[in-house]
Amino acid sequence: MSTEAVSAETLRKLPLFEALSDEQLAWVVEAGTVVTTEAGTIVTREGDPLDTFCVLLDGVIQLSKRAGGDDVIAVVAEHAGAWFGYLPVFGETSQVTARTLRPSRLLKFSRAEIEHMLKANFPITNHLMAGVFAGGQNIQGVVRQQEKLSALGKLSAGLAHELNNPAAAIRRAAAQLAEAVERQQDSALEVQTLLPSWRESLAELRATVAERAKEPETLTPLQRSDREDEVGSWLDDRGVPEPWDVAPVLVDVGMDVAALDTVATCVPGEALGAAVRWLASSAAANRLIVEVEQSSTRISELVAAVKEYTYMDRAPRQELDVHDGLDNTLTILKHKLREGITLDRRYDRTLPKIQATGGELNQVWTNLFDNAIGAMHGVGQLTVRTARDGDFILVEIGDNGPGIPPEIQTRIFEPFFTTKDVGEGTGIGLDIVGRVVRGHGGDIRLESVPGDTRFQVRLPIGP
Repeated sequence: MSTEAVSAETLRKLPLFEALSDEQLAWVVEAGTVVTTEAGTIVTREGDPLDTFCVLLDGVIQLSKRAGGDDVIAVVAEHAGAWFGYLPVFGETSQVTARTLRPSRLLKFSRAEIEHMLKANFPITNHLMAGVFAGGQNIQGVVRQQEKLSALGKLSAGLAHELNNPAAAIRRAAAQLAEAVERQQDSALEVQTLLPSWRESLAELRATVAERAKEPETLTPLQRSDREDEVGSWLDDRGVPEPWDVAPVLVDVGMDVAALDTVATCVPGEALGAAVRWLASSAAANRLIVEVEQSSTRISELVAAVKEYTYMDRAPRQELDVHDGLDNTLTILKHKLREGITLDRRYDRTLPKIQATGGELNQVWTNLFDNAIGAMHGVGQLTVRTARDGDFILVEIGDNGPGIPPEIQTRIFEPFFTTKDVGEGTGIGLDIVGRVVRGHGGDIRLESVPGDTRFQVRLPIGP
């Protein structure tokens, strides 16, 4: 960077300084420092202490903010007179990152100098307030849109993860089913050589085994190992070929030594091996079919949840049950509810339906759930409670995380206020929540102490 002087005539042409008296303008010329920067120079960085106020004399400046882990370009200014930096209303840290896009000249003032101009009633206040409002609206709009896109990306990733599990199960079951059917056909040829009475008894046994295969007994790894040893020894003692390969299949479909003793009474010894293999392959095929059905049902449930979550093919306002939106949102966010987090639903199912925009309310539930889950750092209890509160429906979402410090509780709904590190949070999520809830004629409140944080959303029951 290099410095140089600036003339009063040059500053008089800038909107910020055009109303200054000659004396005030002379003070500005004396106080300000002109800095020449190269392209790509970071003048202020988001999150860093902010102690300078800058006015663009010529060049291009880009203001950006972190949202969802990405650097979002909010404003690009290339007109002389554009300004950014410290103002008392912005606080102690920079809300944006300011970077030059080409060689630029900036007029810099210290924190004390800009405060002097404001206290001495330099006629710049109206211009500054207009800029604060317009710039704030612009940045909020861009970041809010990015926040929505980021949330959509997270939901898409979570949905892909949730869909992958049942899809993989279907793929695996289909491959195993082909093998089971082939084994069943081979053993069926041997079973056909049995007398009709034996085949009838075996068919009855097959139906019983098929039912057991739908809901096999749950075994611990040790119990399963012992069961396989017992079944393998039983088969080996009776000369059944490849007993240690057949035993795991039989245990999978819920067969034990007692069930095999029943099989042995129905068929002669020389046909026992074929009968056992036929029963095992038939039951295994049935079990795999059930697994395909369950997995495909899970996929259908997820697709239905997404459709309900987004309220596709519906009018913006509709009569809805808040519990449906809560449950659909939890389904979409299931990938975040890991083993260490328990879910406690306390629903009042007698609550009436309300008139609302379902997609917008689901944004509210998504932000509140996501914040609560993040606050617990993988271990804790997420509580969702609904109740009636006069003419309002109360939806309370709570967690037993560390809580929100009292000194910042009044600020959490402010745009861009966040307790997260730069890049991890934009401070716009709860701003969106507040706007949506107020837009529905409701309100949102916070109660938080260590171990008990609750966001309470109240929505009117009437239109």
